[in-house]
Amino acid sequence: MQQSGAAGGRGCALFPLLGVLLFQGVYSLEIKADAHVRGYVGEKIKLKCTFRSTSSVTDKLTIDWTYRPPSSSRTESIFHYQSFQYPTTAGTFRDRISWVGDVYRGDASISISNPTLKDNGTFSCAVKNPPDVHHNIPVTELTVTVRGFGTMLSSVALLSILVFIPSAVVVVLLLVRMGRKSAGLKKRNKSGYKKSSIEVSDDTDQEEADDCMARLCVRCAECLDSDYEETY
Repeated sequence: MQQSGAAGGRGCALFPLLGVLLFQGVYSLEIKADAHVRGYVGEKIKLKCTFRSTSSVTDKLTIDWTYRPPSSSRTESIFHYQSFQYPTTAGTFRDRISWVGDVYRGDASISISNPTLKDNGTFSCAVKNPPDVHHNIPVTELTVTVRGFGTMLSSVALLSILVFIPSAVVVVLLLVRMGRKSAGLKKRNKSGYKKSSIEVSDDTDQEEADDCMARLCVRCAECLDSDYEETY
């Protein structure tokens, strides 16, 4: 009898645990975030976080972002959402956290403006959408570095390719057309050929087109110079 009672007691004790497991299985909330994010000093960084809930989004949904510095167990709240955005108004992230998510699309992302080397650390994204409150809490390791000269040089090179090559093609076409036109005029002058009114009109249109191409070349060169100055 004692053994039977003990078995019955253990069986009764399992029911609450089983109920909790079933509850978690029905009201599941899955959250995903990038495990590692790399950024550069002074350039805005996006911390991506998405979630999927079995329940519809209501005004009870909450989002909390926390930050933990490297080699530290201390965490601080840097962002809270519940119908409205509440970025932190204190600490190192004051006035630098922005909401870039959309709860109705399962997006709980934020961004950091003017990041510094002191922003390195671990960020956590927690979402609750009652009755879905049981979920994982993904973490994101942020690494902020100074953009090197090689990276800046590659950006300038890419910009030069995108702007300079089209400009060079236009210049070559312009020179070829001007050369053909000059050769044609010399031949006509030697033979004493006189242009008709239609040909005179065509030449005028051609001169206007050449003038437009020349202005386009000048404009492309100005854009290239201005973009190069902004990069540095």
